[in-house]
Amino acid sequence: MTELNDDQKRDFEAAAFRRLVTHLRERGDVQNIDLMNLAGFCRNCLSNWYREAAEAEGVALSKDAAREIIYGMPYAEWQALNQTDASEAKKAEFETRRPKDH
Repeated sequence: MTELNDDQKRDFEAAAFRRLVTHLRERGDVQNIDLMNLAGFCRNCLSNWYREAAEAEGVALSKDAAREIIYGMPYAEWQALNQTDASEAKKAEFETRRPKDH
């Protein structure tokens, strides 16, 4: 196995993150509740993690600004374009799997 130095790891992790964000932007049909129910995270989680990373480095970033970075547009605009009503079954599943920080 190839040994990577810390800079390479950081660069590759950043590239993988950017690809994930791009993929999620292209898949507006995939609802956040589906992501939460299947994987335990969603676009909002990513924006929270991004904001927390910024704050850990002393950079203040609002929740709305972090969401816009992840969604590629203001959150309300993304919701209007993509969000659908979740079924009662999906809501019930979310409640049983809800992470403690949601």
